[in-house]
Amino acid sequence: MQQTTNTYSERLAVLAKPEVANSLKGILHGIEREALRINADGSLAQTPHPRALGSALCHEHITTDFSEALLEFITQPHEDPRQALAQLRDIHKFVYENIGDERLWPLSMPCYIDSEDSIPIANFGSSNVGKMKSLYRIGLKNRYGSMMQAIAGVHFNFSLPQAFWDAWSVASGEGKATQDKVSEAYFALIRNYRRFCWLIPYLYGASPALCGSFIKNANAKMNMQKMGNGTYYLPYATSLRMSDLGYTNKAQSGLNICYNRLDKYISSLREAIQTPSNDFARYAGKKDGQYQQLNANVLQIENELYSPIRPKQPTRKLEKPTDALASRGVSYIEVRALDVNPFSEVGICLNQFYFLDVLMIYCAICPSDDLSPQAFAETDANLTAVVKEGRKPGLELSRNGEKVSMQDWGLQLFEDLMPIAAILDKVHDTDVYSKAVSAEQEKLTNPDLTPSARILDHLINSGQDNGEYALEMAVQYKKRLAQHKYSFHSEAELQQMASDSLVQQAEDEAADNQSFDEFLQGYFAYNAKSCA
Repeated sequence: MQQTTNTYSERLAVLAKPEVANSLKGILHGIEREALRINADGSLAQTPHPRALGSALCHEHITTDFSEALLEFITQPHEDPRQALAQLRDIHKFVYENIGDERLWPLSMPCYIDSEDSIPIANFGSSNVGKMKSLYRIGLKNRYGSMMQAIAGVHFNFSLPQAFWDAWSVASGEGKATQDKVSEAYFALIRNYRRFCWLIPYLYGASPALCGSFIKNANAKMNMQKMGNGTYYLPYATSLRMSDLGYTNKAQSGLNICYNRLDKYISSLREAIQTPSNDFARYAGKKDGQYQQLNANVLQIENELYSPIRPKQPTRKLEKPTDALASRGVSYIEVRALDVNPFSEVGICLNQFYFLDVLMIYCAICPSDDLSPQAFAETDANLTAVVKEGRKPGLELSRNGEKVSMQDWGLQLFEDLMPIAAILDKVHDTDVYSKAVSAEQEKLTNPDLTPSARILDHLINSGQDNGEYALEMAVQYKKRLAQHKYSFHSEAELQQMASDSLVQQAEDEAADNQSFDEFLQGYFAYNAKSCA
């Protein structure tokens, strides 16, 4: 959405207009939180997805990610962050009440894992869709290994309401806010997020250390320091989850996914899905009668693309994400750079919602030039620097090709964020947004306040291993949530959801009338046409 107002101060003035500012009440937020089920000793649970939780394939709010042991809790979109958090807490309570003596691992980096074979791949049942979801995960294991897939994160889903885009577009002199214009504006937001997302691991990174079982090869341990019986860490790291040791994929560095326009994004992503891979050709076809991956292309499907942010449009049954985007444009964005917050029993706290609202609005209204390949590489280099050395005194980043102090750049960003927080405070008749921004700003001037520093400080001063510390938290959070009273859902409602999802899965399985081979061939033949 090209604006006639070209400076940030001009755009801020548009945002402050009552008809624009008041529309911000309709912002929607949703959370997807991943968490490993663990045994009392901290080892990975080997039990199947508990039937009492419902069908991982069909349940709207409780599913699994890569592994049977890797739960994923999904809230619906909410205008009020407190409601999103209330729903997330109720889901956690229900899960805890139905997993026996098991607990939920409170960190992003995995618990004690003997080997990759001890990470059970998620089972979605015998329907063709369920088999496809499991096969996709088998492909991930073969391509990248299971350890990386056992890492947990938090996804923050964010959308500005149509009322905002309508008011913003008119106040900016651009006329009607069409879906194409809205999609264009979301991509401007995404580009700015890429420029500034180094701030996320600095403020919220909580994985400066990890268990030695995660990095058994010597090359991975190189340059890391060891403490206790088997904890490895980098002294200034913020989020090893976002490093080469974590949930990234160096093989995708040459994909050249374009974030400048929706059509370019779709075509570059589809190209990766349609391009054969020499590396993954070794998993082509069947082994012992079983497929080893969905296909032998660079990406099996869109979800395989690792990115700290994604444009999203809800998909219909068997619809691919790129087809949904092509048909209906961008509906919301998914922020994927958040570590699990280990100081919250549900992995995220209310202040994070308030701060992320401010940051996302800033990314939406700040001028946003296209990203050249060089500029895109610069954003990646900045993110990597902060992930590995974010708390290093005097750390410098690159901004438009010039070196700049990370702290100075961060403080300049906070100067820009404070007026947005003030606008949101006025709209909601509160002060929580300004307080949240101020609290995060303190972390820039005092790195000891960051989660990564707090964790390392505890480990070094207590002599505890990373796993022991996490296990203590897991026990504490299980007790805390046992005392929580349902406030968004009722227990009966959650039980009914679980029961209904099992019925739905059984109906889907009974309705299948194709072999799995025919289903896969038809699925990719149809989607090949849509990519043409």
